[in-house]
Amino acid sequence: MTKIIDLRSDTVSKPGEEMRRVMAEAEVGDDVFSDDPTVNRLEALAAERLGKEAAMFVPSGTMANLAAVLSHTRPGEEVVLGDRAHIFNMEAGGAARLGGLQMRVVRNLADGGLDPVEVAEVLRKETMHSPGTGLIALENTHNFKGGTAVPVASVDALGELARAHDVPLHMDGARIFNAQAALGVEAKRIAHACDSVSFCLSKGLGCPVGSLLCGSVEFIERARRYRKMLGGGMRQAGIIAAAGIYALENNVDRLAEDHANAALLAEGLGKHEAFRTNQPQTNIVMAEIVRGDAGDWMRKLKDAGVLAVMSGPQRMRLVTHINITRTDVELAVSRIDTILEGVAV
Repeated sequence: MTKIIDLRSDTVSKPGEEMRRVMAEAEVGDDVFSDDPTVNRLEALAAERLGKEAAMFVPSGTMANLAAVLSHTRPGEEVVLGDRAHIFNMEAGGAARLGGLQMRVVRNLADGGLDPVEVAEVLRKETMHSPGTGLIALENTHNFKGGTAVPVASVDALGELARAHDVPLHMDGARIFNAQAALGVEAKRIAHACDSVSFCLSKGLGCPVGSLLCGSVEFIERARRYRKMLGGGMRQAGIIAAAGIYALENNVDRLAEDHANAALLAEGLGKHEAFRTNQPQTNIVMAEIVRGDAGDWMRKLKDAGVLAVMSGPQRMRLVTHINITRTDVELAVSRIDTILEGVAV
């Protein structure tokens, strides 16, 4: 039977045996009453790792970002963010539908960051005619830019601008620990200039579910109400929080392996004229299709036991993760070689 090599996303990663063991043995309580000791431990650990006063455990990154946006803003305000931001493109318009907020996009730079000059040009105070800017949001690493790690100096410059205009700054740090590995800088330093930061446990860190939202004590108190409103209040959540603790203590340093595997994959694709690939900083490979189209390649790859996703009519995305080994990458490249040679797989 053909082995399936699943490169669709790092969200397909599965918990290992030791993670499952700590989940099974987790001490639990009612988290809505703040009585779950394992959740409390995870939140304290997350806050420490991100350099913030407090943290809140939520089921998903989308909920973490939406709770952050709602907690920072008032209905009718404007959120300034990148045109390729996950919050803007991939989170079901929650901020508009549930927060009554208007999105104001600026150009994402090649590294996924935002140009402070361009951001400054669209910031505005509320008047009789126009909405005021309620929040600036950025993403690090940046998904649609190919997992780029936004430099700390760029984040700091945006934070300085935000403070000067008395506007909060939120970081969608779903893969911030990938940025940590790529930049060689602790996550808390990367997010230092931000008033809040979210990060995901169920991507590169290998957990089955969950994200954290970090910020000041006052901010997290507001966010807890929105978590409840959004249906994210969980009861005996220590079972899944235990996985998060395990991941933060054991799975962060190994992210560099995923980055090395992504580089190997990009090299293997890039040797063919059929593709133009990015030079991945982290674990996301973007391949522009020169011969054929992405839909056709999805079918060919699937038939060969390699799974990827379309990221546009002529673009596909492949993501390495904890369940993908160097051998898997070499096998995937070999299968792609075979497809291009026109030999049946």
